[in-house]
Amino acid sequence: MAAAWPSGPSAPEAVTARLVGVLWFVSVTTGPWGAVATSAGGEESLKCEDLKVGQYICKDPKINDATQEPVNCTNYTAHVSCFPAPNITCKDSSGNETHFTGNEVGFFKPISCRNVNGYSYKVAVALSLFLGWLGADRFYLGYPALGLLKFCTVGFCGIGSLIDFILISIVGPSDGSSYIIDYYGTRLTRLSITNETFRKTQLYP
Repeated sequence: MAAAWPSGPSAPEAVTARLVGVLWFVSVTTGPWGAVATSAGGEESLKCEDLKVGQYICKDPKINDATQEPVNCTNYTAHVSCFPAPNITCKDSSGNETHFTGNEVGFFKPISCRNVNGYSYKVAVALSLFLGWLGADRFYLGYPALGLLKFCTVGFCGIGSLIDFILISIVGPSDGSSYIIDYYGTRLTRLSITNETFRKTQLYP
């Protein structure tokens, strides 16, 4: 009587099949498909503020004509509306998970702004150029003592007027505020160094 051949797979073939199955499971759970499955399984979705550059677009700030700074500038910070790209799902500023089409506001991005108090850079330069020998620029910027001294000495015989005209961008108003300069023009930034400067964390985009 002839021996019957086994109908099932041989032992090496069974081990190979199980190994392939294990490898497939590991690749699915740790690869990009696994990330989707994990997210769908209840993990907290991404916040819109954490989107990468290119996944959202922000509007230009609305500028106050009088101050040339964003209208909602408070404590050197203003906020602009940002719109996630179409087909992106994230949590908006209210904490609601939303599938965006490109027309909805996802979050408000903070931008830096300056503290101004009515001192115009153009006016300061004009006063320094034409009436600096009378101390008009120093009176305008809130330095009455220096203004009176320049007035009495005719701008330190012209030498002080020339120096003040060169340094007008650095001096700035006496109250520590910034000049009013066109927001989309050339800006001046006053750099200051304090004991906390070296401790500041450098932020890179």
